[in-house]
Amino acid sequence: MKKLSSILAAAGLFILSTNTVSAQAATEEAAKGFTQVLKEQFIQGGASFMGIVLLCLILGLAVAIERIIYLNLATTNTSKLKQSVEDALASGGVEAAKEVCRNTKGPVASIFYQGLDRAGESVESAEKAVVAYGGVQMGQLEKNVSWLSLFIAIAPMLGFMGTVIGMIQAFQKIAAVGNLSASLIAGDIQVALLTTVFGLITAIILQIFYNYIIAKIDSIVNDMEDSSISLIDMLVDHKK
Repeated sequence: MKKLSSILAAAGLFILSTNTVSAQAATEEAAKGFTQVLKEQFIQGGASFMGIVLLCLILGLAVAIERIIYLNLATTNTSKLKQSVEDALASGGVEAAKEVCRNTKGPVASIFYQGLDRAGESVESAEKAVVAYGGVQMGQLEKNVSWLSLFIAIAPMLGFMGTVIGMIQAFQKIAAVGNLSASLIAGDIQVALLTTVFGLITAIILQIFYNYIIAKIDSIVNDMEDSSISLIDMLVDHKK
């Protein structure tokens, strides 16, 4: 009885280990198959349209990464900067406050510097300088974002164009042969639909980056506007 139990236990362990190995192998094969299938489907889509869609993805990602790096570098701790400028104004005057802004990176510090540079004339002149330079900084923040929106719009359009051309070729084959055969046009329809799929994938990926960039720009612009009001209040108090 003990011998039989040992045999059954060994058999159970063998079956369990075999199933585990088989499951791991199936998982690895499925993962490998997905990337392989994706690559094959991309190649089947045709070099003409798929190459242009891939170029849109590469250029769009390059613009998005450049903007994200720029915006992260442009982000400033505005609360700390305002406190430093206020302390410098109280202790060393306008020149000390300008020195603080000169040693701080970001559009908020640049706007502060422009306002402080006009503080000797009048508060109204400082306010005009802040508003004008704020527009310049906003343009710098939004630089090249229009290209990203262009790639988002053009990628699915190219996919749809590839689909339409593929369908035209399929109907041309039907007209040439004279009868409707699924096997005759299945390849052309598959290629036509693949261009749309990859165009939509490109647009979705770039849209995610675009929304993040726009949200980041809005956050920085809000900080700029809030800080500009605080600077004018500081200058009014300093004049008094």
